[in-house]
Amino acid sequence: MDVLVLSDDLIFSSRVTGTAEAIRLSAKVCRTADELIEHASQERPNCVILDLAHPGLAVVDLVSRLRTLELAPRIVAYGPHVDSAMLKAARQAGCDLVLTRSQFVERLPHELSAWARRSSWPPDGR
Repeated sequence: MDVLVLSDDLIFSSRVTGTAEAIRLSAKVCRTADELIEHASQERPNCVILDLAHPGLAVVDLVSRLRTLELAPRIVAYGPHVDSAMLKAARQAGCDLVLTRSQFVERLPHELSAWARRSSWPPDGR
């Protein structure tokens, strides 16, 4: 598995899976944090993408759980630009890359392949 996505937003999750498919990456959307952890434990993705607007998301707990995995994935998080507290919390929790939703949309088509390859991290300009 290349990419796991935590999102209940059909538009954004289909944008990620469509982009992944177009560049021949495998991607799976999870609807809950527990489902994400279960798949991450079994499938060892290179990248996890978190929608910070996901209802009930406990970003500190989830990032901590992901970091304990044997092959911890890169964590890319995105959220509304107006929720600066959540963006800051994601950075402090240890996400590798935290973007506003508009930045995420802009960068996704050009950078998803880099996010999903272990050899290309950290991205330029981080």
